[in-house]
Amino acid sequence: MNNPFPDRASDLAKVGQHFLIGLQKSVSLVEHDARLLSTLRPAGIILFRDNFKRGVPYEDWLPVYRKLIEDVRRCIGRESLLISIDHEAGLVFRPPPPITNFGAAAKWAARSADVGTAMGVELRSLGVNLNYAPVVDIHTNPANPVIGTRALGEDAETVARSAREFLQAMESEGVLGCPKHFPGHGDTGVDSHYDLPVVQRALDELRRRELLPFAAMVQAGAKMIMSAHILYPSIDAEFPATLSRFWLHDVLRGELGFQGVITTDDIGMGAVSKLFDRPGSAARALNAGCDLLMMSAHWTDTSRVLGLAQSLLEGLNDGGLEEKVFAASSARIEKLLAAAPTHSVIPLAQEVLAAHDALRQEIAGIK
Repeated sequence: MNNPFPDRASDLAKVGQHFLIGLQKSVSLVEHDARLLSTLRPAGIILFRDNFKRGVPYEDWLPVYRKLIEDVRRCIGRESLLISIDHEAGLVFRPPPPITNFGAAAKWAARSADVGTAMGVELRSLGVNLNYAPVVDIHTNPANPVIGTRALGEDAETVARSAREFLQAMESEGVLGCPKHFPGHGDTGVDSHYDLPVVQRALDELRRRELLPFAAMVQAGAKMIMSAHILYPSIDAEFPATLSRFWLHDVLRGELGFQGVITTDDIGMGAVSKLFDRPGSAARALNAGCDLLMMSAHWTDTSRVLGLAQSLLEGLNDGGLEEKVFAASSARIEKLLAAAPTHSVIPLAQEVLAAHDALRQEIAGIK
């Protein structure tokens, strides 16, 4: 059997920074991930629930986790990298206690600055420098199976205000935010983890509602935004937003003026996984305006990124990926990496954790 992992000297490292890789379901760095990280040297990693040892005290799971992060850094071999996590609270929450779960965002929208500060402190102590939050989707569809109370509110003004306060508070603690899911996942009736949502809305409707919180995030200085795997047939009938040049280049960059990094949502998800099996799909994503392609072991075999990286190289060689597009995208990633602080994994003082838990109880109405 051919070895899918080339030598570290492979040209794949030239394009490796255009990937974010979710680790295997393990509290230690397995051989698969070690070789993948060493080969590609991606922009960073994504942590999930199974990367934390569970059912043991804080003082027992934290050293195990610290070793995992140290091994990741050693394999990638670059000082600047993204240690990232989906940390919204509520159902989307990864670390074990005593890290604080503040509950669904809809419950703490009025206290978003306080929650953002607390989350920033706790994530920083875990070595995390990027959180895929805030959710700036607007909860407008009661039948939505995936957003619901993950949203900060049911109207654009509430979401924009709360998200801005959260983003600024969390980033003041050294953890970058990534507002999501552009151009808006709140009005869908299908979960993009499993299938492609199709939304029958006109662009003018979206400008009056869904796009407003994203415009606020751009104005607030967000350095990164996540695209959504959603198809809007009346706007781009061929490609979901993740692969749509109209949505990413014309609207997000052109109309809203976003100059930072655009990452895909996980491309192993059911909505787009098969699309990324098509030749040239990775190049299409970059040509459309994406900078980072995210893939996690939770949804697919992450060794697929090797083929995607190879296709990027081929696109550069045959013109399928414009050199100027690639260079501009690489520059945006380098700027993001330079802006992402490096944090050590350290235990938090009990009084800090107790204060955060008191805030949680206050928000929940327990006291």
